[in-house]
Amino acid sequence: MERWKINLAVLWFGQFFVLAGMTMIIPFLALYLQQDLGLTDKHEIAVWSGVIFAGNFVTSFLFQPLWGKLADRYGRKVMLLRSGFGMAIVMTLMGFAASPWQLLLLRMLNGTISGFNPAAVALVSTTTPKQHMGFAMGLLQSGAIAGTILGPFFGGVMADAFGFRPIFYITGALIFIATLLALFLVGETFDRKEAASHPQVSVLQGFRELSHVPQLMALYGVTFLIQFAMLSPMPLMPLYVQELHGSVENLAFWAGFVGSVTGLSNLISSPVLGRLSDRIGGERILGIALVGSAIMFIPQAFVTSVGQLVVVRFALGVFLGGLIPAVNALIRQYTPEGMESRAYSFNTSTLSLGNMIGPVFGGAVSGFIGIQGVFLVSAVLLLANAFWVRRSLLKPPRSTVPNSNRKEEQS
Repeated sequence: MERWKINLAVLWFGQFFVLAGMTMIIPFLALYLQQDLGLTDKHEIAVWSGVIFAGNFVTSFLFQPLWGKLADRYGRKVMLLRSGFGMAIVMTLMGFAASPWQLLLLRMLNGTISGFNPAAVALVSTTTPKQHMGFAMGLLQSGAIAGTILGPFFGGVMADAFGFRPIFYITGALIFIATLLALFLVGETFDRKEAASHPQVSVLQGFRELSHVPQLMALYGVTFLIQFAMLSPMPLMPLYVQELHGSVENLAFWAGFVGSVTGLSNLISSPVLGRLSDRIGGERILGIALVGSAIMFIPQAFVTSVGQLVVVRFALGVFLGGLIPAVNALIRQYTPEGMESRAYSFNTSTLSLGNMIGPVFGGAVSGFIGIQGVFLVSAVLLLANAFWVRRSLLKPPRSTVPNSNRKEEQS
């Protein structure tokens, strides 16, 4: 098997285990705080649950650019192994937490050392032939989506079977095994001497250099708005489902299904649209997927039944499946040589920013405009981003030349 295919297969499983481990705690976090860590007040449990869950994203947002800089200096595989083994240890330690403060600090430490996802994306992007880039990014994304969808399910099943603490031990072991596979099977050709010859700049200076590439700024905007739009309505989604459902019978099932159906269609469409982008261009797929996603947010504000909401959110997931793979492939295309990992780490930071701001915004403004208004705001923002992408990528300024073509033009 070709090296890039081996890398893609191993890192698919790595993405799956890491994202599943990160989301496994969602179904039982509040119960873990109540039954194992001694909290009794419902409001206190709710506050701690939100803070602990968000803590991982806060530190991830702050530290991803640093790990990206080091990856460009010392290699992507080294950073991938650092993150994988580190998260395996920290995840295991969460099972020994004796207080909410300890669990919060471990979650923040986990976000600090995380970086498996951007390192995996950067490694795959630099080892995959250009003609297969869209397919590789789509398939890699499907692993992350599969882990995100199935993580809460596995967490709930194992919580009933083994209790809460063993889940952290099992998750740590799975991430450790995935990282071991990467250690022995993933290959990377990285010239440290050549990397050292590039000017060594700070994280802020690196961002300033990348900010001069208008295409990258538009792509970062896409990443932020995807997470922002998806998570803004999530705090009120169970209540919205209850309003549409009209009764409490099977309410938990329908609330969970509405939340996961978008991920299911995303999982299916990501490899398909990724392969299509190899044929017609990532810019076109990105533009179509952005407009389609924006349009699919609008009917969510006007549905009259849970069934209609499920259908619309399934269609939304189909369009979302074309966004992240296209963004990742285009970031590689427009990033200057030697800054690939840094570019992907900044992209991960914008994703974490969307994860943080989205739910806060949705919860804050829904009291004024309702969840229907949140859907419409998301649609408007995605449409605005589509125009931005069209201006920056589909009709770039004549002076802007993608990185991959500069050497050809100079020769």
